[in-house]
Amino acid sequence: MDIEKILFDIVCAIVDSPDQVSITRSDSDDEVRFVLTVAPEEMGMVIGRHGKIAKAIRTLVKAAATGSGKKVTVDIR
Repeated sequence: MDIEKILFDIVCAIVDSPDQVSITRSDSDDEVRFVLTVAPEEMGMVIGRHGKIAKAIRTLVKAAATGSGKKVTVDIR
């Protein structure tokens, strides 16, 4: 299962301009970090009220990565 594709599909479904969504992945020995970049005017859609959507996105990505044995983090910029 490709975690990066899952993250991309989730975010593209939320925003109005999916062509401006980009994800940068960096791997280390025990951690995978995704840096999610969206258009500045769409940050509110991705973060949500009180960060609820961002927390849900992070929860889904962590659940998708349970079999990998690595810690997964998602940074939204």
